[in-house]
Amino acid sequence: MERKPNLVVLFADQMRAHTMSALVSGSNGDAGALTPNLERLARNGVNCANAISNCPVCTPSRGSLITGRYPLRHMAVANDLQMPPGQTSIAEVLNRNGYRCGYIGKWHLDGIPRDVFTPPGPRRQGFDDYWAVFECHHDYFNTRYFLDKPDLVRAEGYEPDIQTNLAIEYIGSRMNDPFCLFVSWGPPHDPYQLVPEKYRAMFDPERMGPRPNCAAPDRRAVADYFAAVAALDECVGRIARTLEELGLDENTILVFTSDHGDMLWSHGRRNKQQPWEESIRIPLILSRPGAMPENAVRRGLIGVTDLPPTLLALCGIQPPECMEGLDHSRMLLEDRGPRHASVPIMDIVPTDQAKAWGGRPWRGVRTERYTYARYRDEGWVLYDNDKDPYQFENLIARPEAEKLRDEMEGELQKWLERMGDEFLAAEGHLEQLGLLEAWNEREAHFDRLWRRKK
Repeated sequence: MERKPNLVVLFADQMRAHTMSALVSGSNGDAGALTPNLERLARNGVNCANAISNCPVCTPSRGSLITGRYPLRHMAVANDLQMPPGQTSIAEVLNRNGYRCGYIGKWHLDGIPRDVFTPPGPRRQGFDDYWAVFECHHDYFNTRYFLDKPDLVRAEGYEPDIQTNLAIEYIGSRMNDPFCLFVSWGPPHDPYQLVPEKYRAMFDPERMGPRPNCAAPDRRAVADYFAAVAALDECVGRIARTLEELGLDENTILVFTSDHGDMLWSHGRRNKQQPWEESIRIPLILSRPGAMPENAVRRGLIGVTDLPPTLLALCGIQPPECMEGLDHSRMLLEDRGPRHASVPIMDIVPTDQAKAWGGRPWRGVRTERYTYARYRDEGWVLYDNDKDPYQFENLIARPEAEKLRDEMEGELQKWLERMGDEFLAAEGHLEQLGLLEAWNEREAHFDRLWRRKK
C-alpha cells in the first residue's frame, strides 16, 4: 500500500498576503518585501491569490483552521475563549488514518490565563504525538513552552528560530510513519520591534514606501513588520531544505499561511477584526513536488475554514461531514471542481483593539471581485477590488450601487443561513452558546492585568 503523504503546515500570526515579494503577492503587494524562500515555494507549488481569513482574529480563526468549522459551530468565537474539547479536528481525523500529529508554537485555543498548561488529552484536539506549545505570548526573545508536564521550558534566542529547530528535529525523527506537523510562529504580530537586528538592518524606515491607502504610518514599525516576515521566510527555507535533504519533499505537502492579516495603518487602522483586504487576505502556498502543479496561481476563493477538508482530501482522506468548509483539492490540483461564489467574513465578538476603536459586530462576504460588510443595523463597506484594489471608494451608499449591494446582501443571507448565524449582538451569541460567564471572566481577567500594568 502506498504511504500517505506527510503534512507540514507552517503559519504566521497576523501576516497579510501583501507582505511577500511581488511575484507571490501580486501587483498590489507591499513594495520592498524580501521573501525569497516563499517565492521559491510558490514556484514549486500552488499560490492561492484569494485566500481569506473568515474571522480575522486569532482564536476564532485558529479554531476554524483546526476544525474546518465556522466560529459559531466550534464555539471559540472570541480571543481567549476556550475551544471545547471533543471537536472533530483535522488531527483527530489524521490520527484515525495512521498519522502521528504534532504541534509547535502558539496555540491560543485553551482559554485564560495565557500561560495555561494544556495537559495531554482532549484539550490538545488530537495533537498527541508531540507538543511544544505556549498558549499565547508575544515576547519573542523570552521563549517558553510546555511539553507533556507543567514544567515551563525556557530557551535563549529568537523564538521562531527555536521553534524551527524543534520542527526540524521532529521531522527527522518521524521517517517511518506518516506525520502531520503544525508550526505556529508568533511574528509578525506586534510588538513589531521584537525581531533580530540583522533583519531590522535590512529595512530602512525612511525608504519604506507605505501602501497608497496608508496616510500616516509608523515607518519604523512597518519596517520591523517586514523584518519579521523576512525572518520567517528564512525559517520556511530551513524547513523546506530539511525535507529535501531527508528525501521527504516529494511525499510531503508543505503549506504556508497565516491566521489573519494586519492593517498596519492602512485606512487609518491597525491590527485585524476588520473587513479590509489588509486584515482578511492571507498568504496560502502549497507544495508537493511531483504531485501538485508547479508555479501555479489559483484565483478561486478559499477560506481558512476550507483548509482542513482540503488538506485531508490532498492526503487521500475523505473529510468528515461535520466539517463545514469546502474541499478545494480539485481546484488546487486541476483548477477545476466546485468553488465558492463568495466566502463569509465576520467579527462576532469584537475584542481588544477592535473594542478600543469602538468596533461593533459585523458580517460580510468577499467574492473574487467585491468586498461587502455591514453592521446589524446599517451598511459599512462595499468595494470593487478589480477597479479599486486599495479600497479607496466605498460604494455602500452610492445609488448606482444599489443592485450590487442587494446581490452582495443576498450572498450574505445565504451564508448566515448556512452557518446558523442569527447575527445577534455579541452578548446574544455569547448567551446563546452558554459562554457569557466565560466571557465575563475573560474581561475581568484582562481588566485586572491592565490595572496592574498601569
